[in-house]
Amino acid sequence: MKVARAHPLWLAYILHRVSGIALALFLPLHFWVLSLALTDAARLDSFLTLTEMPLVKLAEFGLVFLLAVHLFGGLRLLAMEWLPWTAPQKTWAAAAVAGSLFVSGTFFLQAI
Repeated sequence: MKVARAHPLWLAYILHRVSGIALALFLPLHFWVLSLALTDAARLDSFLTLTEMPLVKLAEFGLVFLLAVHLFGGLRLLAMEWLPWTAPQKTWAAAAVAGSLFVSGTFFLQAI
């Protein structure tokens, strides 16, 4: 069992699951903020002033990273299900994480 947990694809599986859970926990907050646009514009404006704080910008980077990791992890899973198994799949998993860092890093650099 320990051999399987040391495998890079197992780590990709865990990252995909954790990113999915974190995004699911974020969604209610996101919907609440969207509802403020319809119900209380002044409260939304005061809430949006928080987005200028460096910690919030860092959290946005984390959110975009989670979105990108979950997207690329899902594509990796689709490839595993539909394409024949090959040894370089762990390279594709590493490329998915690298692509996620690139996408979220680009977003972060534009935000600051």
